[in-house]
Amino acid sequence: MKPLLRLAFAIGAVPLLVLGLLMLTREVRLGPGLAGCAAIMLASLAIAWGWRARLALLAVSLGEALAQVRVAPARAEATARPSTDDLADGIRRLARGLAEQGALLERLRRADAAILENLPEPVLLLSDERAVLRANPAARAMLGPEAAGQGPDAAALLRHPVLAAAMDDALAEGHSVTAELHLPVPVPREVSARVVPLDPPLADGGRLLILLIDRSREAAIERTRADFVANASHELRTPLASLLGFIETLRGPAADDPAAQQRFLGIMAEQGERMRRLIDDLLSLSRIEMEEHQPPVGEAPLAMITRAEVEALSPLMKRRDISVELELAEALVARAANADQVAQVIRNVLENAINHGRDGGTITVTLKPAVAEDGTARPGALLSIADDGPGIAKHHIPRLTERFYRVDAARSRHKGGTGLGLAITRHIVMRHRGRLAIESTEGLGTKVHVWLPTG
Repeated sequence: MKPLLRLAFAIGAVPLLVLGLLMLTREVRLGPGLAGCAAIMLASLAIAWGWRARLALLAVSLGEALAQVRVAPARAEATARPSTDDLADGIRRLARGLAEQGALLERLRRADAAILENLPEPVLLLSDERAVLRANPAARAMLGPEAAGQGPDAAALLRHPVLAAAMDDALAEGHSVTAELHLPVPVPREVSARVVPLDPPLADGGRLLILLIDRSREAAIERTRADFVANASHELRTPLASLLGFIETLRGPAADDPAAQQRFLGIMAEQGERMRRLIDDLLSLSRIEMEEHQPPVGEAPLAMITRAEVEALSPLMKRRDISVELELAEALVARAANADQVAQVIRNVLENAINHGRDGGTITVTLKPAVAEDGTARPGALLSIADDGPGIAKHHIPRLTERFYRVDAARSRHKGGTGLGLAITRHIVMRHRGRLAIESTEGLGTKVHVWLPTG
């Protein structure tokens, strides 16, 4: 017997011996599968030893005989216990069904995501815990790009007591609820919110759908109409009465007095110019209010714009012998910003400093980087314009940005002011998600701070 054949015999004999012992102890019930394996092992050993084919056939017959051991009990138990093949087939069918269901759910998820993304109105999808799971592009434009991560604007919306009550009612009653909201930050908005409960919830846990309809523009138009009638009728009455009076004078007593005609025509020109400025400011304020809830796009290089406005107003400064000191950080760029509106802010504040500063005084303009003071640490730029005029009493400061509010109405009109400059400034700064602050000390001057985001 060759060593290699001995080794093959030893290796093959051990599993056969173990199989026999397990059968005797009834630990294993031999079926056709195991019996076939045993027969093949016996035949292989017989051939390896060089035995005749007859002996090999005997080994195969022995395997077949072993296969019949305990066959009857196995068949009886087969009706009560599924075979491994049956279990494997069942598992395969279950896996195939789960895969098909998963594919169907994925198709449905893509379909509802496509619908949500293409809705023109802002839509938020919330979980049971009121966390934002999804926000469509319109919602991100309204509440900021971080709306899906529940940024500050989205958090302020969801904390609104009227909306919170509407969500509770929708979940409790099982039907949609509509709520009318006034959102004061970051800019005043009038929003209609429709809360729709989802039962059953979506695959991603979506439990509440909130449809937002921004009615700020419509509300601003209505306010503008009412304010324009009230304010325009009040502010235009005085110059219009002056014009009519001078016209009557020119037709009557001054008809043959060239000197009086020239004097009255000069006054009429001033009153007409005042009416033009007033109408321009009213229209400008109306336009800004109507688009205030829509964030601007673009960039505004602040140092360059500030220098251009100082240069444009230099004739007014020379007339009153006012000098300007500039300290500007050149690299600061406001984003997202409307450059024309930023220029209007700087012009309005500079004009106020010129008109209300002292003759021969100095205006200081500084521009430097500064983070937001609202707890978000947003990067920004702080523009400060200070004069050394008589200053403003403290009780006037909270009302300076109201329409047509004047500390000294007669002086303001004499200087050509309309009383709308700071109101326009405030609305532009709010549209840019910035901050406006006014400091003043009587006898020392006034300083106006404008903070604008740069990133």
